[in-house]
Amino acid sequence: MTETTTSTVAIEEWRPDPADAAAVAGDVDMLADVLHAVVHGGAGVSFIVPFSLDDARAFWTDTVVPGVMARRRRMLVARCGGRIVGTVQLDPAWAPNQPHRAEVLKLLVHPDARRRGIARSLMVALEELARASGWTLLTLDTWTGQAGERLYRSLGYTVIGSIPRFARSSTTPDLEPTTIMYKELDQSSD
Repeated sequence: MTETTTSTVAIEEWRPDPADAAAVAGDVDMLADVLHAVVHGGAGVSFIVPFSLDDARAFWTDTVVPGVMARRRRMLVARCGGRIVGTVQLDPAWAPNQPHRAEVLKLLVHPDARRRGIARSLMVALEELARASGWTLLTLDTWTGQAGERLYRSLGYTVIGSIPRFARSSTTPDLEPTTIMYKELDQSSD
């Protein structure tokens, strides 16, 4: 996949090199910082406070890195001056009758890097990666009525519906709804 640059932000597929443990650990530390900041900023991304940097680091090392290294999960990162400031993942469907489908997971942008088009750039690059990989149907869920939902709608995602009281907010005990969405991709660029 070619690298996409937005201003001073580069979007690239993250392919950690198991032979370079220090580089992987450095990237995981930056990813943990992004996730930690997003959770503490109130985003509904599976985690609740208290949520430490160690908790965030464990998510990446235990859940994401093994899948990325095995190429079962694909992941993009946004770097600004070498620092990871955003990320998004594609998780291909595991079922043999669904080789055309993948789920969009964990679109995260550090609060300090927002309002620069990074989330949109990550999603555009993710769709390019999906097309190149033969995935023509992307699905996702997002916190209803929040910025993510507006972004996905603007990118052409279709709303299936909303599930009330789906998940707890990261900073309050309130149960929030989620919106289920999908997008069908053609095999050429949009």
